[in-house]
Amino acid sequence: MGSFGLLDTLVLLAYLAVVLAVGLIAAGRRSFSVESVDGYFLAGRRLGWFTIGASLFATNISSEHFLGLADYGAKRGLVVGNIEWMAIFFLMWLGWFLAPVLLGARVYTLPEFLGKRFGTSVRNYLAVISIAVYIVTKISIALFAGGVLMESLFGWDVYTSAIILMVITGLYTIVGGMPAVVYTSVVQAFFLITGAFLITAFGLLEVGGWSGLRAQLPESYFHLIKPISDPDFPWTGIVFGAPILGIWYWCTDQYILQRIFAARDERAARYGAVFTGFLKILPMFILVLPGLVAAVLFPDLNGLDALPRFLASEFLPAGIRGLAVTAVLAALMSSLASSFHSAATLFAMDLYRTFNPGATERKLVLVGRLAAMVLVLIGILWIPLTRSMSSDLYLQLQGTQAYISPPVVAVFLAGLFFPMVNGRAARITLIAGGLVGLLRMGWDFFRTLTGTLLSWLDPVMNANFLHFAVFLFAFSMVILVLASLLPGEKEGRVPGRWRTDMTTNLGVVVNRNRGALMLSAALLILVAGLWAQFL
Repeated sequence: MGSFGLLDTLVLLAYLAVVLAVGLIAAGRRSFSVESVDGYFLAGRRLGWFTIGASLFATNISSEHFLGLADYGAKRGLVVGNIEWMAIFFLMWLGWFLAPVLLGARVYTLPEFLGKRFGTSVRNYLAVISIAVYIVTKISIALFAGGVLMESLFGWDVYTSAIILMVITGLYTIVGGMPAVVYTSVVQAFFLITGAFLITAFGLLEVGGWSGLRAQLPESYFHLIKPISDPDFPWTGIVFGAPILGIWYWCTDQYILQRIFAARDERAARYGAVFTGFLKILPMFILVLPGLVAAVLFPDLNGLDALPRFLASEFLPAGIRGLAVTAVLAALMSSLASSFHSAATLFAMDLYRTFNPGATERKLVLVGRLAAMVLVLIGILWIPLTRSMSSDLYLQLQGTQAYISPPVVAVFLAGLFFPMVNGRAARITLIAGGLVGLLRMGWDFFRTLTGTLLSWLDPVMNANFLHFAVFLFAFSMVILVLASLLPGEKEGRVPGRWRTDMTTNLGVVVNRNRGALMLSAALLILVAGLWAQFL
């Protein structure tokens, strides 16, 4: 690396020391009682709005965001930031409408919530699928991105960097559970935002500011709306397909919802979601924009070079480079810790407890810790497979989610709004939709290897991933309706307090949350104004 000096090294070591200290201190606080089920898996259900909001943001932003968004920004501009800003709308829905339902159900996981509606088999299926998805996407892609960065900056091989990061992250996650995960992620959010902001600021100074950047790049780099023919982000995909991915990620993923389940009350959950919404404005400017700067400074970029070239550049002063590297490490470690803990919660509370209903709290916590340890080992063993990943890292992640999410979203929405949908219909839809998504995923891999095209399957198998998400969602909804009409099984029951809290008493809820309502309105107006600037 160019000049990663003593001051940079001290900054990096200070970050690691602070994170470890915060994690272990949180684990040792008696008020959380991490030897109890509520304490270990949900931090005693006492998280406040600031902790929820900062933790959600740090959990969401991982190393693949730093590398992938910068890389895509360097290639095609700001359009990739659409996904980041659209998340704000689903955070509003999560805070205002879903949080009361989920908290009212007093559950530990989203599969448990849907299990109350559709039965144990649906609960188990979703738990297993979620754990598999964490390994294949969140853990493996984060490790790949982190490995690329460490290898390019320090010359470490992927195994060395991954094992070091996994061991440090796994230590406080396994020992401290949810309290350690959320409080370290608050610290990591600070490092993440500070480091990323400094990267952007020094990069813009180098290219002559915003006006200098615009003068040196094609105008298309600064437009968020692309034609239907766009290979990655057509406007039709953004309008109709991206919301499906957004609902799945922000409203059904245990990785995110665990913070909502851990909220002290609805007010904390709601303000936390709104706070995260404000933070989600930032990635466009601190993660995508550096890619545009890199395209000007380094015209010979190749693959995932944008961020590593940035960090190796001499215009980053001593100490600032260290903070920039800690930003990426903070993103990686916060996401890894959340993946380990969410998967451990799913295994202990959905799978183990289902087959061992008499298990004591102490045993469930032990099972959770052992599950997290196994996830750490699996993550290390998975490292060789990460080398086959595409350099279009962010697109690969979004594409995988587009093939997985639509059946889950269809079942989730039907479970909330349509009493006629029963457990059998949910099971059939999850299996049928999952197989179609798996077929498309396999076809993408086969097509990449062979270059083969099947013209008679072009409309579906070769469609843009966001368009495919729309097709798969529509397919899943049709299966849900048809399967629900079959005789032999009773209708389901809409769970939680949806009708009482968010329909008949909506006026009361709004009156009690005027501050959150004003902040939400201001946030939506701000996003609309920003979007208007880049049409």
